[in-house]
Amino acid sequence: MRIRTERIDDIPLLVQMLQEMGVEEMIDAVVPRHGNRQGLSAGQVAVGWLTYMLSESDHRMSFVEAWAGRHLTILQEVLSADVRDKDFTDDRLGALLSLLGDDGRWEAIEDRMNQHHLRVFALPQEVVRLDTTTAALYHDAERSALIAYGHSKDHRPDLAQVKVMVGALDPLAFPLITQPLSGKLADDPLYIPAIERVRESAKLRGLLYVGDSKMEKLATRGHIVQGGDDYLLPLSQKHGQGALLAQFITEALQSEETLTILESKDGEWYIRGREWRRQQQVALGQERITWAERLLLVQSQSLYRKQRRGLESRLQSAITQILQLTPPPKRGRRQFRELPPLQKQVESILRRFRVSDLLHVSYHFEVSEASGRKGKARYRVEVTRNEEAIQARYATLGWRLYVTNASQERLPLANAIRLYRGAPPTIERLFSRLKGHPLGLRPVFVRRDDRIKGLIRLLSIALRTLTLLEFIVHCTLAAQKETLVGLYPGSPTMTTSRPTAERLLQAFQSIELTIITLPDQQIQHVTTLSPLQNRILQLLKFSSSIYTNLAHSEPVPI
Repeated sequence: MRIRTERIDDIPLLVQMLQEMGVEEMIDAVVPRHGNRQGLSAGQVAVGWLTYMLSESDHRMSFVEAWAGRHLTILQEVLSADVRDKDFTDDRLGALLSLLGDDGRWEAIEDRMNQHHLRVFALPQEVVRLDTTTAALYHDAERSALIAYGHSKDHRPDLAQVKVMVGALDPLAFPLITQPLSGKLADDPLYIPAIERVRESAKLRGLLYVGDSKMEKLATRGHIVQGGDDYLLPLSQKHGQGALLAQFITEALQSEETLTILESKDGEWYIRGREWRRQQQVALGQERITWAERLLLVQSQSLYRKQRRGLESRLQSAITQILQLTPPPKRGRRQFRELPPLQKQVESILRRFRVSDLLHVSYHFEVSEASGRKGKARYRVEVTRNEEAIQARYATLGWRLYVTNASQERLPLANAIRLYRGAPPTIERLFSRLKGHPLGLRPVFVRRDDRIKGLIRLLSIALRTLTLLEFIVHCTLAAQKETLVGLYPGSPTMTTSRPTAERLLQAFQSIELTIITLPDQQIQHVTTLSPLQNRILQLLKFSSSIYTNLAHSEPVPI
C-alpha cells in the first residue's frame, strides 16, 4: 500500500472559474495546436499557469514545473487531460508568452474574451475608465524597443520602465483592454488609440469615458464625441486653464446664487459645486465637430484642508529660511554687507515656496557699537505675514474644474463628482494588484520584448479572474440581502457584503487530496469542505462536486 497526499486548496475553484471564462477555448481558437507538439494545448498551458499564478501569488516560470509535479493528480482531474510536469517547462511557458506577445493574436483573443464576458456575466456596460501605469524594471533599455527611460510613476527615474494602458469597466475595475507600451511614451497621445481599441473589441457605444487631466486634449474629447460617446475628466491648470479656474472661483464666490451641496456630513457640507456651459469645436480630418460642454466647478473640504496645510507649511518654511539668512552676529556666521545679494536670495526663497505675495520682507541696515572697526555693519531681514492676501488665497483652495459632454439627465453634477472620485474598487486597485500583491508584475524575469508583452497580457487575464470572482459573489450577496461571515481568522464573527477575491481564495487553504494505492485499486479521498467553503461555492454558483467528485476509487490496471 502506498499513500500520497496533494494540497489542492483553491485549484479546483480557479480552474472552474477559468473554464467558465472560456480561457482555454478562446486561446486555442486563435492559437491552433502545432502538428509536432505533444502534450497540453496552449489554452490548457495558460489555464495551468494562471492557476499557479493565482493560487501561489507568483508568476515566475521557473517554479511552475515543480509546482505541477506536486499537483499532477489534481491537474489531470480538473483539466481532463494527461498532464505531465514537462508541460510546464520554461520553454513551453516562454513559447506561450511569445504567442500572447503577438499583437494580432492577442487582439483576437481579447476580442473573444470581451464578447463572451460581457454577455455571459452581464457586466455593467456604461462607464470605462482609462489610465496608464508604469513598471520600473532592471532591464537594459538599449536593447529593447519596449523598455525605456521616461517619467516614472513608481518614483524610480533611475530605472527603465514599461508603460501599460488599461481601459477598465467601472465600477468593478474589469480590464477590457491591456496595452503594453514603450516606457518613454507620453500619456496624452495614448488615449485615442485606447478608445478605438475599446470600441473595436467590446463593440460598445454610448459609453462614458473617465480619465485624468492627461485626457484633456481637445482632439481627444472631440474624438470621443465623434464616436457617439461621453467623457468626464478634470482640467489641468495648463494652457490658460488656471486663469479660467480662478475666474470661475471668483464668479462662484461673488454670485448671489448659492453653491449646490453635493455631499454633506453631520449637517455640514464637504463637497459643493456649480456648473457652466460652453460650446466646443475641433477639426478632425475633414470634419469639424461641435458640441456643448459642461464645466463643473467643485470644492472639496478634504482637498481644502490638505491644500491649506500645504500652504501653511510653505509659509513657515519660507519664513524660517529667510530668517536664517541673517542670523545674529557670531564668529563664523556669514553676514550680508550689501543689500542686492540678500534681496536676490530672499526672492529666490519666495519663488521656490510660491508665497511672494503672501509675505512682507523688510530690510534693516545695522551698525554695531564698535562701528570704527571694519566689517561690523550688516543687513538684517524681518518677515511678516500678509494676512489679507493669505485669507484671499484660502478662498481659492480646494477647488477643481471638471468637464463633460454628458447631459444633466445622464450625469448630474453630484453623480459626476462621485463617479470621478470613485468608490472602491477603482482602476488604482487594478494597478495595485498588477504590480503588487497578488500578481506582482515586478520583478520581470523575462527579457525579450514579445515575452514581456505576453506576460503582461497573461496577467490581465488573471486580473479578469479576480474581478469576476468578486463581482459574482458581491452580486449574489446583494440579491440575497446577506453578508458573508468567517473570512477573517482574527475576527470569526466579522461579516462583509463585499469580500475580496484574495480573501475568498484564502478560505480554501489546507484542502488535501489523499491518494491510496492498493494492489488492486486506487482510492482518492478529499478533505471535507467547511460550511464557509460550501457557502462561497454557492455564492459563485459552483457545485461542490468540483471538490467532492475528486473522491472516488478505481481499479489499478494490471
